[in-house]
Amino acid sequence: MKLNEIRDNEGARKERMRVGRGIGSGKGKTAGRGQKGQKSRSGVAVKGFEGGQMPLHMRLPKRGFNNPFGKDYAEVNIGQIQKLVDNGKLDAKSTIDHAALKAAGVARGGKDGVRLLAKGELTAKLTFNVAGASKGAVAAVEKAGGKVDVIDPGKPEHEKKAARRDANKAAKEAK
Repeated sequence: MKLNEIRDNEGARKERMRVGRGIGSGKGKTAGRGQKGQKSRSGVAVKGFEGGQMPLHMRLPKRGFNNPFGKDYAEVNIGQIQKLVDNGKLDAKSTIDHAALKAAGVARGGKDGVRLLAKGELTAKLTFNVAGASKGAVAAVEKAGGKVDVIDPGKPEHEKKAARRDANKAAKEAK
């Protein structure tokens, strides 16, 4: 056998049926689309249409809700951080923040920062600069002799708007 003699097995590739090429082909005239109606015409895609019956996507109940003010935190457990310190991927003497955890490969995503969680054991004395931390995580870090600085995330947008509105109202009344 040579490289130029390699071929597919017989019947492995089947040529497509060419429709609308005469009565003798078996798929001539209407090309397998039947007679008349919307779906016999070209350029039609009726997604989810069930012939007037209530479509499945409308029969199923709606669930849940998307919070427009929800925050996206990368959640990191203190046990993971201890492993990284033990392996030498994190420097115990420097401040541990979002950038350091991202470089170490534990803080994936989290456009609003890192939130520290208390799963696992922490023995190293570490300083954290994070967007949020659970009470248990703060207690565990302080027990090990470390410190947690929580960055002030600022007010949500709807609170800022309300404050601006009140300030403008007060300015108009002062005139």
